[in-house]
Amino acid sequence: MLLLFALTQNMIFVQSQTLEDYLEIAVKNNPGLKADYLAYQASLEKIPQAGAIPDAQLDMGFFLKPMDIIDGSRVADFTLMQMFPWFGTRKTAQSEANHMANMKFQKFRETRDNLYLKVYTQWFVLCGLQQKLLNNQENKKYLEQLEILAVRRFASPTGASESYPASILMQQSAPSANATNAKSSMGEVSTSSSRTTSRSNSMSSMSSVPGMSEVLRIQLETIELENNIATLLSEINFEKVKFNSLLNRPSDSEVQIPDSFEQIPFTPDIPLAMNKMSEQNPMLIMLNEETLAYKAKQELDKKMSYPMLGVGLQYSLIKKRMATEIPTTSMNGMDMLMPMFSVSIPIYRNKYKAQQKENELLWQSSQERYTETLNALEAELFQIKHLLDNAARQIELLEKQSNLAQTTYNLMVQEFVTGKSDLTNVIQVQRQLLDYQLKKSESIASYNTMVAHAQRIISFNDIK
Repeated sequence: MLLLFALTQNMIFVQSQTLEDYLEIAVKNNPGLKADYLAYQASLEKIPQAGAIPDAQLDMGFFLKPMDIIDGSRVADFTLMQMFPWFGTRKTAQSEANHMANMKFQKFRETRDNLYLKVYTQWFVLCGLQQKLLNNQENKKYLEQLEILAVRRFASPTGASESYPASILMQQSAPSANATNAKSSMGEVSTSSSRTTSRSNSMSSMSSVPGMSEVLRIQLETIELENNIATLLSEINFEKVKFNSLLNRPSDSEVQIPDSFEQIPFTPDIPLAMNKMSEQNPMLIMLNEETLAYKAKQELDKKMSYPMLGVGLQYSLIKKRMATEIPTTSMNGMDMLMPMFSVSIPIYRNKYKAQQKENELLWQSSQERYTETLNALEAELFQIKHLLDNAARQIELLEKQSNLAQTTYNLMVQEFVTGKSDLTNVIQVQRQLLDYQLKKSESIASYNTMVAHAQRIISFNDIK
């Protein structure tokens, strides 16, 4: 069967195989989710309480001076009475308690879905930042290669790099040899200071060389990228702390972020989404259970307005009379046992009528809130679909722009080497390429987050 938005686990977890593990850790460790589940378990214990019959009542009375009766003296009375509610009252009470327990369970599901959404959102934030880091590092490598080409170009008027001092050329090549990827990016922060110092020293030595202003401009761009990389590394570490807090584990726990970050495929189907939403959304189910609970409470109050029936026994302890006092019979000293029957008479009807009217109004109020919530969720679903369509077009546009910018950059570099273009055009295209790449990462992260929002509206019912 086609799942809503074609959102399967394989599609979701294509980002990383560890995301499923993080979701399981969050469900097991999150204290808010644990609290709601314990509240649900506690509500289940109310069901047998609601169906229990009232406690039996035992009355005991002792005569300080035995009461003389025929054939003995009455010493004490023991009365045991058991009351029973009207027929069907216990079953109705259990039904109300069961609906209340179901409401607690839907509250637990709502908390779980919100937790899933937070984990997904934070995960996509981390993936977006990681992709930005990779893009900045890749563009830094482009600048380092461009710097080497610029040095070779201006090493000699004829373009022969051999006539240019070899020491300066090696200084410009050093950053490229020390470039690292995202997995070893922490090491780049520790070496960026030394690179900047080395580059600053080389600037002063090259300032008197004709044409080396182009090389200095490249170095300025590289320094800016190094600062962006350091900022991104700091931001990633901060977002990892927030991610670990959702999982309720130490803030310094390792979070494995994948290098690949793709758009989640999906197929929008609004009619199917609305059907699934009405069947699975925990807020809608909770309001429906609340309505059924008020109806059961209304029926319970009606049955409570009927008489309660009671049966019991009275046992009287009789002391035997001495035969010498007065004539006795064969029942002398025989204890008495008397069956009893009682009925409660609910005379004051206004109280019960008011209770039934109260629950009827609450039932109607719950129905109105159900309709209001359904309308709001449907509107939110349409809004998400609109935003997803815009985001998909934006991602497609940025993909085309990135490809064109990459091709243009490669051509501009070739023209720069042959002297047909100046460095300003090359750097401008390089900046455009980086801008497109960063915007694409942001758009994909936003798109995937909105898909998770859509899935939360329907409920993460398919995730185990």
